[in-house]
Amino acid sequence: MKAASPFSFPVSPALATKLARLGLTRDADLVLHLPLRWEDETRLTPIRDLLPGQTAQVHAAVREARVAYRPRRMLTVSVEDEAGGVLGIRFLNFYPSHLKLFQPGQSFRFIGEVRGGFLGLEMVHPRFARADDDTPLPTQLTPVYPTTAGLGQATLRKLVERALAAPIPDTLPAGWLAELGLPDLEASLRLLHQPPLDAAMSELESHRHPAWQRLAFDELLAQQLSLAAARAQRTQQRTRPLPARHQLTQAFLATLPFDLTAAQARAWAEIATDLGAPHPMRRLLQGDVGSGKTVVAALACLQAIENGMQAAFMAPTEILAEQHYRKLAQPLAALGVKVAWVSGSQRKAERAAAWQAIASGEADLAFGTHALFQDGGAFARLGLAVVDEQHRFGVGQRLALMEKGVEPHQLMMSATPIPRTLAMSFFADLDVSTIDELPPGRTPIVTKLVSAARRDDVLARVRESCREGGQAYWVCPLIEESEKLQLQTAQDTWATLAAQLPDLRVGLVHGRLKPDEKQAVMAAFQAHEIDLLVATTVIEVGVDVPNAALMVIEHAERMGLAQLHQLRGRVGRGSRESVCVLLYENPLSELARARLKVIYEFTDGFEIARQDLLLRGPGELLGPRQSGLPMLRFADLERDVALLEKARDVAARCLDSRPDVAARHVERWLGARTGLSQT
Repeated sequence: MKAASPFSFPVSPALATKLARLGLTRDADLVLHLPLRWEDETRLTPIRDLLPGQTAQVHAAVREARVAYRPRRMLTVSVEDEAGGVLGIRFLNFYPSHLKLFQPGQSFRFIGEVRGGFLGLEMVHPRFARADDDTPLPTQLTPVYPTTAGLGQATLRKLVERALAAPIPDTLPAGWLAELGLPDLEASLRLLHQPPLDAAMSELESHRHPAWQRLAFDELLAQQLSLAAARAQRTQQRTRPLPARHQLTQAFLATLPFDLTAAQARAWAEIATDLGAPHPMRRLLQGDVGSGKTVVAALACLQAIENGMQAAFMAPTEILAEQHYRKLAQPLAALGVKVAWVSGSQRKAERAAAWQAIASGEADLAFGTHALFQDGGAFARLGLAVVDEQHRFGVGQRLALMEKGVEPHQLMMSATPIPRTLAMSFFADLDVSTIDELPPGRTPIVTKLVSAARRDDVLARVRESCREGGQAYWVCPLIEESEKLQLQTAQDTWATLAAQLPDLRVGLVHGRLKPDEKQAVMAAFQAHEIDLLVATTVIEVGVDVPNAALMVIEHAERMGLAQLHQLRGRVGRGSRESVCVLLYENPLSELARARLKVIYEFTDGFEIARQDLLLRGPGELLGPRQSGLPMLRFADLERDVALLEKARDVAARCLDSRPDVAARHVERWLGARTGLSQT
């Protein structure tokens, strides 16, 4: 018995497998599988009018076909049209049947790019079809679809045509479309699959045609509805409220040698309110490097503790997790808060003792890395989980932590600011607090781009800065030699710099040092027992040495914008004028040149994040999606901001008054991947 086709028409299992590789598993997927571009097969060009570089279609008869062997085996075909124009056709890859097909006198249509050859104009590997003089030409532009190995354009076109044969009901009421100024869905889809000859090609190719705008809006609306459903589902869950009691939090604020900035105070008020709610907080606290997120996170932990609950403070690397621990343990202990430290590198007895304190409820606050959720230990009464640099943790890891408590509140932190459009689209299921100002006293950082050929000048600058009492970082991307990348390594750089700068105390820190060795080097640097610290990117986040006012980043062209900005933020923390030198190797790729231009021109993390989004797009910027939502195919977050705002408003309207519309719309775009129902 044959398995039923997932489509409304017969599709063989082999073909279904190929379609599934493209995410095409039902008729609706084929309808939304839109062309990459269109080719004009509606007209013929006489061979005498062809120009090199032009893509054209000719109708011609075969004069001769033969296999040539110089410089490599190929099939060459000479064709002539009715006006006497002669064109060469070459196939570098062909089957024996091709030679039999191209018999003298047989007529074909060839479409491809025209090139200038030794013997005149030619086409290499054109598309072709047998055609008589009276074979009609298409009346519409021909779509070219994204495809996969073994799935030809002709097959895809036929499948899409079959899917388009049925009516396409609109998911949105006509009155709403009129208000939004958007065209009908069915008309938009048919136009995009088969544009008429008079279609505005510039608008089609730039995705600014009203038909594209309709598709972009629908895609954004489906995304907003799914995220809104996730948010609604969360607000229906119940957890223990942790209202503000102003005991430990006020005591902690009184110990600080500074006042919170207005942005910190605003973020803290938002978090404190969320913690008091009976449903789990899911809030992202974002702020530029050095904006004071850790203090706000500490206040959140104290609010949980003053309600009799425990808190977990987690960071992606041991050096950062330990820095949080060392920075907060002493002031919190002075308030009577019992703190535990859990790391994978601890001795077994130490880790067991830490987990004993956590499991018994003796420890109020636990600091750690992924060991906090990978270990078999349990919390007695986990009320809040703080996750620093949240983008480095997979959703599975965070879920493992959530199992340590009964739906605890979550505060995620990021020093990589999220562009507004990205927050509106991919993080709409989270509440976002933004610290958008730096504490007073932070000195501006001067960024310099320097070719590696001027390395001696940079060495002189480092020597001069350290002799004047300052300290410096020298950052390298790898620990040991890589034949593939041929990058300067931290170990070799440390040895070289120590020899070249014998009057300076040069230290080395990298990710493969044992934790106690790493901590000893960092402590020596903080105590100014080291002048120049050679480091890998382990110092990217969290390291705070106010006297270090100079940073040199080796092979800056190999690093991403967020990483460069994070590294640069390690200087500028004291009163000295701070400089970040980006050493780069020529030649630079276009992307590397664009990245270095951005980091040179901008110091604001939010603008850098926006530029990064423009350069890379949301898929690469976010990494693997953590909520299961697919990446946008038709909408562009920079171009379609107005559509995104409309989609957000319509999503709220749908869920409030027309849940049936919401369910139908998400079903079309996301299938079963939704929590919406029509009931």
